[in-house]
Amino acid sequence: MTPNLTFMKLTFLIILCGYFSTFGQIRIANHPSEKTVVFGNNKIQMTLDYNAKCMVTEMKINGESILDDQSGIFSEIRTSSNNFSTRNLDVLPEIKVTADKVIISNIHYGNGQAQVNEVWTFCVANDDIKFNIDRTVPNTFTAEEVAFPSVNFKNIRTWDGAFLDYGGLAWFYLFNEKLCTYGVHSGSPVFWNSTTGNGLKVSASAPGKEIASKFTRSGNDLLVYNVSVSDSEMKLRYDADTKRRRFLRGKTDVWDPVEVSSGKYSESVTFAWLDYNKEYDRGHLAGIDGKQVSNLVNTIARIGVIDAKLFGGNSWHTPYGPICLHEQYIGQLGIAINDPNYLKGYMHCLDYYRDNAIQPDGRVLSRWAYTNEDAMAGTATPKGFYEAQWGYLMDSNPDFVSDVAILYNQNGDLNWVRTHKESCENALEYMLKRDSNRNHLVEMMTDSHTEKRGSDWIDIIWASYENAFVNAKLYYALTLWSDIEKQLGDQARADYYLGYALELKTSFNKSTESGGFWDNKNKWYVHWVDKDRSVHGNNLVVPVNFMAIAYGICDDQQRKTAILDQVEEQMQKENLFAWPLCMYSYAPGEGNDWQFPFPNYENGDIFLSWGAVGVEAYASYKPELALKYVENILSRYKKDGLAFQRYGRVKQEGLGDDILSGNSLAIVGLYNSIYGINPMYNRMYLNPHLPEKLMGTILKYTFRGESLEISLDKDHYSVSDSQFKLSSKTDFGFNTERNELEYYNSNNDACSLKAKVINTRNLSVEIVKWDEVECSWNQILPENSEKLSYSVFQVKANKKYVISIDGQISKTLNSDNRGRLEFNGITKPGLSEIRIHLLNE
Repeated sequence: MTPNLTFMKLTFLIILCGYFSTFGQIRIANHPSEKTVVFGNNKIQMTLDYNAKCMVTEMKINGESILDDQSGIFSEIRTSSNNFSTRNLDVLPEIKVTADKVIISNIHYGNGQAQVNEVWTFCVANDDIKFNIDRTVPNTFTAEEVAFPSVNFKNIRTWDGAFLDYGGLAWFYLFNEKLCTYGVHSGSPVFWNSTTGNGLKVSASAPGKEIASKFTRSGNDLLVYNVSVSDSEMKLRYDADTKRRRFLRGKTDVWDPVEVSSGKYSESVTFAWLDYNKEYDRGHLAGIDGKQVSNLVNTIARIGVIDAKLFGGNSWHTPYGPICLHEQYIGQLGIAINDPNYLKGYMHCLDYYRDNAIQPDGRVLSRWAYTNEDAMAGTATPKGFYEAQWGYLMDSNPDFVSDVAILYNQNGDLNWVRTHKESCENALEYMLKRDSNRNHLVEMMTDSHTEKRGSDWIDIIWASYENAFVNAKLYYALTLWSDIEKQLGDQARADYYLGYALELKTSFNKSTESGGFWDNKNKWYVHWVDKDRSVHGNNLVVPVNFMAIAYGICDDQQRKTAILDQVEEQMQKENLFAWPLCMYSYAPGEGNDWQFPFPNYENGDIFLSWGAVGVEAYASYKPELALKYVENILSRYKKDGLAFQRYGRVKQEGLGDDILSGNSLAIVGLYNSIYGINPMYNRMYLNPHLPEKLMGTILKYTFRGESLEISLDKDHYSVSDSQFKLSSKTDFGFNTERNELEYYNSNNDACSLKAKVINTRNLSVEIVKWDEVECSWNQILPENSEKLSYSVFQVKANKKYVISIDGQISKTLNSDNRGRLEFNGITKPGLSEIRIHLLNE
């Protein structure tokens, strides 16, 4: 036989035990006498046993054996009366091996009405193994459960967790007893182990079918991953009256019985090794434990994602599984998580909330849960949204708007945010109509705390009438949405929302004697004022005061200093590791009775969900204090995983099984306010507040599909991608398109400088000075460029400017009537100093 080019690369060895082939990295060895076949590539290898069964008995990932050898990988159906699987076959399957495929046919299991025939094809490539299943079902039948396939890992500790394709996480740390089970509508988990650095990327698909996943800690402590394939979306079994429960304890039947339709269909499950440390490398985090940062945002920050389209702050592990729609930081978590899947998943979630949680009058129902036990009577919808039993929590309206805006700034998808224009306007209008006295402070559903109803996130404190907590959130939403209305071309609404926000700010800052929230005596903002003008929550409520500072309501430096110094003084006095909800006690009658005496629960306990606004409030004032509380959170994560609802004030011990993703928000503050990473709709805005300890930080960050390197040092910040590098001593915005670099001066949302290149692999631009009179920068080219041109914006219009290169006048140019200059740059390699200055100035 004359070998062709393929056979020249392929070696066949016929040996007594069977068939062996190699092709590049691909290796396949069939052992007929043992009825096993071993196949794989350099990173992933499988052993399949076809001796009266069809089962993968071993899988090695980067040399580590990860499967339980008694169960491995197999297909299974469970009916009401029996179990059938490919682990026990009455008829021997048939095997065929080629250069890069292992094909097993005649796989028949089941009996009576419930029968399945399968053909398995393993396609081995250099980087992965694709497991194709062609399935024939002779008769339609009902199964209690299907596993197409079931993957049985060695033990519950094989993996730390599994990232899910919509941005969530199955965190096995929370599978703290046998028979814990978590079911989700996803077919593409990424299993990972932070200690070994190994990861296993799994991707299941079946054209025309729905895929779901179930993760179980078995009775013998295996981690079992089952893939379900169905004609329509898998439905949940529990609870009987709601069927929304994703997480079970003491049982494994999370899914309702499923009808397996007769016919033929195909399924594909791809397995690939992943280097966890490389894939999720966050760079060099100088001065702090970068691995702890990575592990924290990869776990705690994600656990509020209960399932596809269901994002919140409370974890899927919580007994009644609530989601609070009155949380303005769910989108903000994406800044630290930095996973495109999270952003895409949250986009679909907000679409789902828009279509199902917003009432015709614009009211945003404040919660969702597995059960209706927390619902105000008569408010729960069939899909699980409701008003909380404690009262109408009014911050859900502004928070929905803020979350849409924050996500838009991260994904930059104008077409998507346009689909939320009407819903966000309706949500805002619902609130703005609640201003009966026209002072631009909206009012709650109750007039007095004596009505004993909650109105905000601190839900069993009886805040009523004019509530500073809710009005601060409304101000934030109005300012964010005003900017989006401008981008959508609706300047009238943009002006209206911004104007209302400014009036709200004015009223908010008035003294309590003059109708506002500022207490002149105590030098802090109060929580609320009843309709009779009595003042309540005059106990330094931390979120109220932090939001006032972080959102720009309080721009009086003396007030900011007074608030922050008083908070820190009490923090040091009690030696608290994180900020409590309030520094001092609410007055009797201002909250649910069992919260007294102080400190207890919402009356003084430590809730970590306000870490981001706390870090932001301190970052521009005393960044070393902001960092102190970030480090405290990292230390506590190392100690206990932050797997609690809150921490007690006296002993600072973890309390509550309602684990909150908000426990990670100090790390969001680290990224957002200390490192200064602020994704914006048209740029990456970098505004660091860097303590000396963190100087020398080099971050790896993904932005709109591009891998960025962000370097932070003393008076020198830079952002670079594969083609451009932009540096400055102060805050700036960075954006690139192919062959184009844009510089945004400070926090300006309009471009200040654009460089265009042709046939240049790398251009570095360092901003030296930038104002209307003079603009100067250094450019560095590693090699000759075919063409380099600059456009300078926002200089004085219709003025003459001098352009100097390396200290020599190159030319003079007149700016146009829009304040723009355009000229060709120097294309020689090396450093060039460019200066533009107004003639005679």
